[in-house]
Amino acid sequence: MDELSFENMVNAHYESLYRFALSLARSEADAGDLVQQTFYRWAAKGSPLRDPSKAKSWLFTTLHREFLGQRRREDRFPKVEISSLAEDGPELAADLPLPQNQLDGTSVMAALRRLDETYRAPLTLFYLEEHSYRDIAEILDVPAGTVMSRISRGKALLRKIILEKETL
Repeated sequence: MDELSFENMVNAHYESLYRFALSLARSEADAGDLVQQTFYRWAAKGSPLRDPSKAKSWLFTTLHREFLGQRRREDRFPKVEISSLAEDGPELAADLPLPQNQLDGTSVMAALRRLDETYRAPLTLFYLEEHSYRDIAEILDVPAGTVMSRISRGKALLRKIILEKETL
């Protein structure tokens, strides 16, 4: 693969991959690592696809699999921040209750981050990245019916989280 086509691939898909990774990892540093690892795999394999139109799907699938692998490693070898043991830091401003009936993108994204990855991934891919059910099923390696039910349940859970914050 030549350097220009790789750069074009990164320019075309970096932002959407990063948003997806951030929704999964809930950390900017981890999201950046996931995206970097995804593009590394692409570069190391030298454009692994015969059909270039499937590049976006391959990248999202690879990122999701990398996230799952990372999560399995963290389950085996949990990491604990030393600073979190030393002090109980103040609550983040994002966790403050919102005024009644006021909803913005920041609060929705905060609520989305509170969802389990099972629901967060399909919601993010569908609403933020505008993938079809079929594409999401391929990326997450689950049946399309499962994607639809996870989106439906995820929306219900998201609604519940938002309503709980409004009643605080």
